[in-house]
Amino acid sequence: MTAKGIVLAGGCFWGVEKYFAEIPGVLHTDVGYANGHTANPTYEQVCTGRTGFAEAVRISYDSSIVSLPFLLQMYYQVIDPTSLNRQGNDRGTQYRTGIYYTDAADLPGIQQSIVELQTHFAEPIAIEVEPLRNYFLAEQYHQDYLDKNPGGYCHIPSSAFTKAASAKDPSLP
Repeated sequence: MTAKGIVLAGGCFWGVEKYFAEIPGVLHTDVGYANGHTANPTYEQVCTGRTGFAEAVRISYDSSIVSLPFLLQMYYQVIDPTSLNRQGNDRGTQYRTGIYYTDAADLPGIQQSIVELQTHFAEPIAIEVEPLRNYFLAEQYHQDYLDKNPGGYCHIPSSAFTKAASAKDPSLP
């Protein structure tokens, strides 16, 4: 097993976490705040839009079961990649889309996936691509939120969670 990681921001982090947790080969997910400019932010601080943080999901995955290109394809299916600082009903810089990598070797593949994604849209892709500068774990009540609160608001339809659970990376055996 080769564990790798990526941090993705796709609007409200509850649904993004549940979606990725369902994908076979994903080993662990947690929600937090990525790439801001204050130390140990709280949810209330992040919601002001003044901390620079994005609500994000840290994903650890087994690269022998699921590849980063496949995870990015799955990600693109549950976000509006052309929407700036908005997903679903959520608006603000904390709801921006972003791919935050921890391994510089992943950058060319990420960039290529963005180029490919752009071919499907007339509007420019608004996904931020940056190295992960910092990540702070969100409060415990946000972790696995939709499992604890099945009726909670989510901009990702529940059918996507079912689809994620049966997803198989065609590039791997």
